[in-house]
Amino acid sequence: MFEKKNILGVGLNRDSKKLILEYIVKSIEKSSEKYYIVTPNPELLVIASRDSRYKKTLNDAKLALPDGMGVILASKLLKKGITTRITGVGLVNSLCETVAEKPITVGFLGGKPGVADKTSECLREKYPSLKVVFAESGNPDEQTLKLIKQKIDILFVAFGSPKQEIWISKHLKNLPVKIAIGVGGAFDFISGEVKRAPFWVRNIGLEWLFRLIIQPWRIKRQFSLLVFLLLILKEKFLDFQ
Repeated sequence: MFEKKNILGVGLNRDSKKLILEYIVKSIEKSSEKYYIVTPNPELLVIASRDSRYKKTLNDAKLALPDGMGVILASKLLKKGITTRITGVGLVNSLCETVAEKPITVGFLGGKPGVADKTSECLREKYPSLKVVFAESGNPDEQTLKLIKQKIDILFVAFGSPKQEIWISKHLKNLPVKIAIGVGGAFDFISGEVKRAPFWVRNIGLEWLFRLIIQPWRIKRQFSLLVFLLLILKEKFLDFQ
């Protein structure tokens, strides 16, 4: 199994996207194991540092993929060897492209009304052979009943964090899915509901600033970056436990 490296008490994978994608596909094709995947960013790691139950939820995930340049920079400071950033939106696109020609089904759950369906349509335009069997937004408890009637290999869940990870952890055993993945705001970007930062902005690690400019209400959430920095410095110099 993959080796995880701890940052603020949360184990994160440091493997390449290619290796991660290969593992996911093989696990669907050759195993009956059911599991979930999370994509922790600095904000989620700060929440986990304050909430032991949420930290356990993240650590119970089969794969925890580092999302956010802040995580990569923290890894460098702490010498954890995590160099690959895998965002929720990047994972959705890459996985759909990878499984499109395979007998693997996908589903989309969450987001604002109509966004899950619009997301599935956008992805099917890019990957015409993609086998979408479920696309529903709205209240998670209401959609659970619809989910039970389906058979889905990969379910992308976009309720926002920490809600989506907690929901997945609680309901996974009763859902007819093989893999559930928390993908945050990925549906908004893929569907075009929210404009994504240009590649060069993402590449230099300033996507958070771009999002703050187009979504000023996120200012309160950005304070978590400062808290994250302080916690990383504490771990670096005071042996955080």
